[in-house]
Amino acid sequence: MRALLGDDAVYEAAAGEAFPEYNKTHLVSLELPDRSGDIIITTYGELDKNNYLDPRTAQVATVDHIKQTCTKLRPAMDEELPSAYIEDFRNSLDIELSKYVGEAYPKGVCAVYCTSGKDVEGPGADFGFAVVISAAKRSPQNFCNGSWRSVWTVDFSYELQYVDIKGKIQVGAHYFEEGNVQLDTNVDRKDSTIWQSAEDSAVSVTNIIRHHESEYFSSLEESYLNLSDATFKDLRRKLPVTRTLFPWHNTLAFSLTRDLAKELALGK
Repeated sequence: MRALLGDDAVYEAAAGEAFPEYNKTHLVSLELPDRSGDIIITTYGELDKNNYLDPRTAQVATVDHIKQTCTKLRPAMDEELPSAYIEDFRNSLDIELSKYVGEAYPKGVCAVYCTSGKDVEGPGADFGFAVVISAAKRSPQNFCNGSWRSVWTVDFSYELQYVDIKGKIQVGAHYFEEGNVQLDTNVDRKDSTIWQSAEDSAVSVTNIIRHHESEYFSSLEESYLNLSDATFKDLRRKLPVTRTLFPWHNTLAFSLTRDLAKELALGK
């Protein structure tokens, strides 16, 4: 883009707007400068355009969005952190969630942010959290990339003694060897549980998240198993441009280019 524009000032201005949005949308994770962990670039931790809170380490990282690196680190100020009462619930959920993500996502990172009621000092009021999970595998040398992103809002209602849980799961994959195959899918989920102690609530909420994410992952796997028998056959064009019937009996053996060209006599 810089070469095409031929104007560094215009490029820097455009990149300064585009990269932060990209990083937040894709929940990009960056290693903290002190190597104490990773921080997720998300609106839930955004203090300003370049500074993001890491609730687990109670630190604020300054981010270079274009280079996708953390340049500075400072301790979070008291007003940037939740009260001790809320932190007990947040930290308990973070501990349980980290166990789950460590088991389910080899390169996954997670964070729990307080979204409401961060100044609540004790029982008697509502509060809420955002659970963010981000996992990505980049393997361009093998012509494939993929990501899993999920955001769960967890709202505690004191009057009802009830915890409302809503989630959005997004999965993306891109395979580009001898072709261009992409997956971009998302799903919404809802659930609830009763209000319990900080530790018990954390276990219940994490188990609900684990259940819904595992269920969705299984549904994706099942759809792939049925791809050749169902989804692939639902292509709008029943006959290719050659007017030759597609050999459905042999779909599993196809390469995107070589075998299709051979079976359909393309290029002859």
